[in-house]
Amino acid sequence: MSLKENIEMVKDELNQEEKLFESAVKTERFVKKYKMPLVGGLLAFVIVMIANTLYQSYAADKISSSNAAYMTLLSTPDDAQARKTLEESNPSLYDAWRLQEALKQQDEAALKELQNSSSSLVSDLARYELATIKKDRKALNAYALDQDSVLKDLAILNEAVLLMQEGKNDEARTRLVLINEHSSLHKMVTLLRHYGVK
Repeated sequence: MSLKENIEMVKDELNQEEKLFESAVKTERFVKKYKMPLVGGLLAFVIVMIANTLYQSYAADKISSSNAAYMTLLSTPDDAQARKTLEESNPSLYDAWRLQEALKQQDEAALKELQNSSSSLVSDLARYELATIKKDRKALNAYALDQDSVLKDLAILNEAVLLMQEGKNDEARTRLVLINEHSSLHKMVTLLRHYGVK
């Protein structure tokens, strides 16, 4: 190697070291200038991650405790502690359990109370079941006219059966026509119209 090549090689190395040093100085200036926002951002990120982990753990514990309380209530419905735990940790599941118990015992007072449940499904089912237990045609009709009713066709069918028992076959036929032919109850409606409503 010649002296000229050696000098060029040393210059290149010095240029690279100078660039490296220059970038280190720029980075140091940037860090000094934005030290507080960088530390604050990093700290906020760590806090959010910890809070998220704690929340996920809390939610999982809440679900686990409500499931355990529900299973306990299925086997021993009189367990006051399980009832309290379920009511506090999962009110919708608690209302669903109460609906199940009210239906087992045909408890009209409980069904009436469950009509005001925060769970729309429980409220809807309680409304239907109460009208069915009472054999209340007007309540069944009002339920069937509600567009959001889950068991709309079944309410119409029950109302028609009650009308047939009262001897109001023409009115029952009019009600049965309201059930859509695509409904799962359509076969039963056809049978009732053929054999039941004359």
